Amino acid sequence: MKKTIYPSAVGGSVSIPASKSHTIRAILIAGMAEGTSTLRLPLESNDTLAAVRACGALGVDIDMQNDSWSITGTAGKLRPPATPIDVGNSGTSLYLLAGMAALADFPVTFTGDEQICRRSAAPLLDALLDLGVEVKSASEGCAPFTIRGPLQGGSTSIECPTSQYLSSLLLAAPLGSGDTDIEVPLLYERPYIDMTLDWLDSQSISYNRSGYRKFSIPGGQRYRAFDRRIPGDFSSASFFMVAAAITGSRIELHGLDMTDTQGDKEVVSVLEKMGCNIDQVDSGLAIEGLSRGLQGGSFDLNNIPDSLPALAVAACFSNAVVELRNVPQARQKETDRIAVMKQELSKLGANIEELEDGLIIHGTGTLQGGEVAGHGDHRVIMALAVAGLAAKGPISIDDAAAAAVTFPDFFKNLEEIGAKVKIK
Repeated sequence: MKKTIYPSAVGGSVSIPASKSHTIRAILIAGMAEGTSTLRLPLESNDTLAAVRACGALGVDIDMQNDSWSITGTAGKLRPPATPIDVGNSGTSLYLLAGMAALADFPVTFTGDEQICRRSAAPLLDALLDLGVEVKSASEGCAPFTIRGPLQGGSTSIECPTSQYLSSLLLAAPLGSGDTDIEVPLLYERPYIDMTLDWLDSQSISYNRSGYRKFSIPGGQRYRAFDRRIPGDFSSASFFMVAAAITGSRIELHGLDMTDTQGDKEVVSVLEKMGCNIDQVDSGLAIEGLSRGLQGGSFDLNNIPDSLPALAVAACFSNAVVELRNVPQARQKETDRIAVMKQELSKLGANIEELEDGLIIHGTGTLQGGEVAGHGDHRVIMALAVAGLAAKGPISIDDAAAAAVTFPDFFKNLEEIGAKVKIK
């Protein structure tokens, strides 16, 4: 589905959907818990539905009633799936569920779409091997792979260019039969580990840590049923923050909590440094951009790799040089987002240098219209759509439907604030 976004005067308010990262962690913990949990205002998107289907295949009973999901857990006693578990395009589901499946004493095979089958889970699979789990993989740790537990505990060392490897181990280890020690010589995206630890704390799970370098988790623990509201997603909100920033408009974003552990709330401070005005309002934030163009700066995105596409667009509408650095893991997402954003924004007249770990963008205060490709990557698609609001001409994006991976109502919400969008 091709969509064309026209230069538009925007403003108003948007209700930001729930956090994908929180929703999937909640589904998994509830699925392994004793009793019935309630998730309030969870995210219903392609990624979270992949986790729902996977957990259902493992014996978790999930009743999805609009804004409240009821999940009856397995008390750690999973059911063998009838077929391989297909996570679609959801890397979060793949990595976190691998740890969950490692608790079972039967084989579980995971697969996914073409993009997922190119993303290696080798460091995570090697760590599970260290902890007594059988692993079979035909292609250097890429799906499809098969896991057979149970996870016995022990010691392992794991490098984590994605934090999801470590989160997978931290979520599974408390339910293992023995104690687990994890050394982490490399870790990107630390705020997502804070999120996982916050969930463990809410479950009264016992663990010891030395910063982010070593974790010790006693086995034989259990998860308990809970009732929790899922907070709004700062990753999704970043696109509307950038929309306000590049159009000089004021947009209120509801459902956000600045005290939450999500790393992408750092986008707020980045845009403030670029000159935007940001205020806290009831149940969220209000952001107002600059009609005269954004300021430049150098920004470390290691903790917030998902913000790279949106911030690359913002940088094009600056009147200075913007450096987006220290985010090499952006090359290992649904696409190589560093290369893809340079390629697509260059089609629109951007002056961009590609670095090994980021981008240097020489802002000219504008972009041209044109035809661009979304590469099947939801965050690339949403970023390019936002660029169309302030470009000199319309921007047409192919495969725009992939935005539903994390934000099914993205284009609807864009139109609600005044965007002119046409489907071709």
